[in-house]
Amino acid sequence: MLRKAYPSDVSDDEWGFVAPYLTLMIENAPQRERALREIFNGLRWVVRAGASWRMLPHDLPPWEAVYQQTQRWIQAGGFESMTHDLRVLLRVAAGRNEQPSVTPFSTAVRCNRRRKARRRKARRRKAAVVRAMTEPSARRAARFTRR
Repeated sequence: MLRKAYPSDVSDDEWGFVAPYLTLMIENAPQRERALREIFNGLRWVVRAGASWRMLPHDLPPWEAVYQQTQRWIQAGGFESMTHDLRVLLRVAAGRNEQPSVTPFSTAVRCNRRRKARRRKARRRKAAVVRAMTEPSARRAARFTRR
């Protein structure tokens, strides 16, 4: 069935990159009723439109089929491996190393250290205030005894 293309439909070049990651079984498997490319187009439409699954247009596969296949792809880790390989390709094309030299983890550790230091400082301030309130100084004690 031919249909009018949506702006979110995958191009031939994009499909050539994506297809190996999304093919979980052979293309002509007996249980496959719909083309993977059409299901992926349905997924892209949902993501691009920001709509719910049930609002999928009728000329794309049924929303249940798109949703179930998307869940299978997520569980198989297809999207993670695809984004990892795409990141490597883009880094190599930009003339950089395949792997980044600094990871976000180091930033998180640095932020966590700062947060801990702020908490220690606040704890010390609070302890000083509590001490000042509970241990009256000699002047304050003398002032209270004069009355």
